[in-house]
Amino acid sequence: MTEVVRDNSSTVTHGDRFGMTLFLALAVHAILILGVGFDLTDPDANDALTTMEVTLVHNESKTDPEDAEYLAQANQEGGGNVQEKVRDSSPFSNPLPTEESGMAPDSRRALAPPPMPEQESRQEVMSAKQAPDKVDSEPQQIEEPPRPTDVTAAQLYERSRQIAEISAEIDDMKKAYQITPRETYVRGAKAREHRFAAYLDAWRAKVERIGNLNYPEEAVRNDITGDLLLDVAINPDGTLKSVRVLRSSGHEVLDEAAENIVRLAAPFPPLTEAILEDTDVLHIPRIWQFKSGSMLGLTR
Repeated sequence: MTEVVRDNSSTVTHGDRFGMTLFLALAVHAILILGVGFDLTDPDANDALTTMEVTLVHNESKTDPEDAEYLAQANQEGGGNVQEKVRDSSPFSNPLPTEESGMAPDSRRALAPPPMPEQESRQEVMSAKQAPDKVDSEPQQIEEPPRPTDVTAAQLYERSRQIAEISAEIDDMKKAYQITPRETYVRGAKAREHRFAAYLDAWRAKVERIGNLNYPEEAVRNDITGDLLLDVAINPDGTLKSVRVLRSSGHEVLDEAAENIVRLAAPFPPLTEAILEDTDVLHIPRIWQFKSGSMLGLTR
């Protein structure tokens, strides 16, 4: 008969269990009281979150600065106007508001007009009652414009011919007005030319005869004498174109008498063919002498 021997050295007793439970309880309380914790942060993660400040500059230098104070997108050798190192700024406006000390002037309230009193701002509005009677307006009839009648070919041809005739007349009138008349002044040596001499002698004789017959009575009565320069312009057919006093005698009665004598003597003989070769208007400037004794004379 075999005898079985049992080893009771590894048997867990109630005392062992109680001791293990007490140890775990003490450990949990120590963690809660002493704040013992565990940090699972990666030590290399801080290097990835490192920031770098870059300053934007508005100018660029060709040479690199020896001791750079900032990082920028381009090289710049100095760009300020102060000696000490201050905060960088840009000439452009900053989109973010910047706190500044001080009181801003209330300009909007100073420029605004003073408030109007309530009583003055009220306006009286007149109203009228609705009229009891209503009158209907009569409908207006709009007259239609007359319709154009049919035009025959003969009428169109006649209108075209009339338009052509009127256009030709207008062109002739324009050409006539565009031609400048050739004016000739006969005096001095030119007056002695053969083609002017005969005409001027006949003209002077007629004017002196008419002048002596129509001598101004006021000049005779008051014994007024004097000389004046008168210009007489004659058309090709001998009619008077114009008469004007170039130099007055100083007496209105003599100036008016000379102009009146010329008008009485007109018309004059037509201009000769020799004169019309280069003359359209003949000017005869002469000195008129009103002498004592009712005598009128024209100098050549």
